[in-house]
This record gives sequence, C-alpha cells and structure tokens, in this order.
Amino acid sequence: MNAPLPEATLAVNPISSTVDFERDGVQHGFLKLPYSRDDSAWGAVMIPITVVKNGTGPTALLTGGNHGDEYEGPVALSKLAQRLEAGQVSGRVIIVPFMNTPAFHAGQRTSPIDKGNMNRSFPGKPDGTVTQKIADYFRRTLLPLADIVLDIHSGGRTLDFLPFAACHVLPDKAQQARCEAAMRAFAAPYSMRMLELDAQAMYDTAAESQGKVFVTTELGGGGSSTARSVAVAERGVRNVLVHTGILEGEVLPGDSIMLDMPGDDCFVASEHDGLLEMCRDLGERVEQGEVIARIHDIKRSGATPVEYRARRSGLLAARHFPGLVQCGDTLAVVAEVLQ
Repeated sequence: MNAPLPEATLAVNPISSTVDFERDGVQHGFLKLPYSRDDSAWGAVMIPITVVKNGTGPTALLTGGNHGDEYEGPVALSKLAQRLEAGQVSGRVIIVPFMNTPAFHAGQRTSPIDKGNMNRSFPGKPDGTVTQKIADYFRRTLLPLADIVLDIHSGGRTLDFLPFAACHVLPDKAQQARCEAAMRAFAAPYSMRMLELDAQAMYDTAAESQGKVFVTTELGGGGSSTARSVAVAERGVRNVLVHTGILEGEVLPGDSIMLDMPGDDCFVASEHDGLLEMCRDLGERVEQGEVIARIHDIKRSGATPVEYRARRSGLLAARHFPGLVQCGDTLAVVAEVLQ
C-alpha cells in the first residue's frame, strides 16, 4: 500500500486573495477562485472578505454562510465589516460573511455548482470541486492564521433551534476549557455542549484539530432571520472579540441556560413521509415517552397518524421546520438542562 503524499506535494490551491493579511488597516476584497462555466469561460467565484488589522495581537476568523440558507451570520458579519475600524482593534479580524458563496447566492444549504455541503467537505482538496477547493483554502491558509474561530449557524430552511452558542467535548481538556470560556462569553440565551452525529468532515473538526478555540452557534432557523436572532449574533460577536482581547471593553453579560446533548437518544428521527404535527414547542419541557410529534398520511384521509415520542426527558431544543417531512428527517432534539 502506498503511503499518503506529504502535505508539500499536494496541488497548489488556485484561490488567490485580493487582500494582504499582514497589512494594517481595513481592507475589503475577495478570495478569487477561477471557475470556468458556460456563461463565463474565464470566470471566477468571488468570495467577499474583510480584514481589519492593527499591530500585533490575536486573530479572530469570523464566518457566516457556511450553509447558504442561514442568515444571522451573513447579516451580523456584513454589518461588522461595514463598521469596524482599525483603531478599535488590537490584532486582526478576518471576516468572511458568505463562506459558501455559491450556496448563499442560491439561498440553499449546498452549492448549486457541485452540491457540496461546506460543513461536510473538510479537509477539502486543492484540485477538487469548487466546495472542496474553498474548504482546502480555509484549512491550509485561513485557519493557521487564527487564534479563535467563530462560525455562525442557524437551522436554515429545514430546522429551527433555540438560540444557542456551542462548543464540543474534546480530547484536550485545556483546549475544551478555552472553547467553553469563549462560548460562555458569547452569552447567547442558551449554551450547548453539542454532540455531532457526524463530525468527520466538519469545519469545526478542522479548526479544533489545529488547536484553535472554536465556537459555533444555532440561532434560529426557517430560512430567514429575526431582529432578535440578529441581535444575539451581533452581541455575541462583539463579546467574543472582547473576550479574546481584540476589542476593548467589557463582555456584556447575559443569562444563558446551559444545555447538554450527551447521547444519540437526544435525537428523534422520522421513519415516515407525511404531514408533521408538532405537539410541543421550542423551549418546552418534555418527558421521556411523551408524544412530541405526529406524522399524518398525506396519501389518504382517515388514517391514524404515527406518533413519535421523546427518547429522554429535557428541553425541546430543535425541531423540523417545514410542515412536510421525509423518512430520515430529524423531527426533534431534546437537550438536557444542566444545573
């Protein structure tokens, strides 16, 4: 069996940056990825980026639009890019409001070019698909620059969440403690030690494997944003930058309920297609065995609906959003409230 190629022999990533990551001041530019297509033979995917730098200090990498139908990150980070001045910063802030730009422009979770799910495309490939090339650039160019990474998510068109910031349980407990401290500084209404069903190819895992402080969020859903969810994102971004020492000031405190997802019994998945009836709303207490959803037959009337019950007791932290469900969809997530 051949040994894997060393990093130095990998193809060169074709993405080029129009900003200088080492220059002081405010720069607005692009990550330019050549992409030849029917309507533009020598075209490019242009990923907006802002760099605000002032002297030495920590670097924060702030991303939104990892999935293209999630809007709190793009709104909050677009506003930050408009307003942040170099004199306010000690160190460097790298802002990428629309990480998966093709997906964001299409208003869908995955890229219309290659159907790539950015958050399932790491470590990426420099000579792969468009999504894989973007992932590789983040892994090999942007993540090494960062001390802290904040990736802002919500549920998109198919899920709705209680607004929470999250960190992961990590093998390195000192790193986990740093991540948890940054998560608490974000001061979302809820904070979550989150279990990922499949973390192998995630941006989160790529950042954490490089030893970075990593915080993510789920701030709502339904394929839109609200005034409240955007306010949570803006306040959280500022708090994280203050916590990291990049901005002066005090972390704005907030009451945050600590949640945990300790096992796969937190998840309730559908085994049927049909019409969803939620029997409990987000934030409500549910007990193990309690009916939390029903799925009604949409092919005939008079059929008895299928009941889905909570597999554990806790708080309803997430739910399927559209009224129609398919077999395999996540219907609900029940989180444990920590004292």
